[in-house]
Amino acid sequence: MAISDLSLRQLQYAVAVADTLGFRRAAERCAVSQPTLSAQVQQLEEVLGVKLFERDRRRVLLTAAGEDVVARARRVLVETEDLLAAATRSRDPYRGTFRVGVIPTIAPYLLPEVSRVMAARFPALRLVYREEKTHEVVRDLRAGALDAAIVALESELGELDHALVRRDRFVVALPRGHRLTLRKRLTLADLESEQVLLLDDGHCLRAQALALCARGGAREADLRATSLATLVQMVAAGGAVTLLPELALAVENRGEQLEVRPLGAPSPSRTIVLAWRPRSPFAAAFRRIAAALRAA
Repeated sequence: MAISDLSLRQLQYAVAVADTLGFRRAAERCAVSQPTLSAQVQQLEEVLGVKLFERDRRRVLLTAAGEDVVARARRVLVETEDLLAAATRSRDPYRGTFRVGVIPTIAPYLLPEVSRVMAARFPALRLVYREEKTHEVVRDLRAGALDAAIVALESELGELDHALVRRDRFVVALPRGHRLTLRKRLTLADLESEQVLLLDDGHCLRAQALALCARGGAREADLRATSLATLVQMVAAGGAVTLLPELALAVENRGEQLEVRPLGAPSPSRTIVLAWRPRSPFAAAFRRIAAALRAA
């Protein structure tokens, strides 16, 4: 087998079949006919000498060999995209488009504040943001569907490289008239026996808040919210309390419906970073963009 026997198109088709577990859906994604895609995948299997997929009329499954080949094919495609992007933008890395993932507990609070500044700082650069939960952002970044991501460093980022954007302290949000509003500053121990409202599974902020609640002896309330806005409204209605990132206060407490108290030193916080693949050709550009975000 020679390298010339393989094509990037064949690898793209194999990855599409693995992602969709269907030849028809893979063909639709790749904008080709199903017979064309099937023939190219079959040719790839013949060149490699392994069966990548088990298929019948009802379903398609990856074989053990197929899992390994598809994983390697993804890396080849990501590296190829990076190579083409680096060649195209070698003269000016700040011209063109970067796809940036942002998690929901950061996006609505950070992006409106920095978008105008970033546009002025890098007028030829277009930042296209996509809001997703942390595991989806990290997955898409590793797969090459995103160029960078704004996430919390305390999440599971694996081998991704990163640069600091800001540190975001946690505060305690209380309903008006709550007994803890008599204090100007709280400790985690003050939350003992309190019911604390938290976000639903999949939000990295939930894991951080749960760890803080465990340290303070607090109990999780029955409701799990899908957004910080829901947490705020439920706390304002009375009963439970919650932990909010300081970044969200200007938006979520703009009506001053909550009483907010800082937590004493060492004040717990999360670390917001701009992350990218460790072999990205735009690492230097991302560090400069992170510095601009930090300044903004």
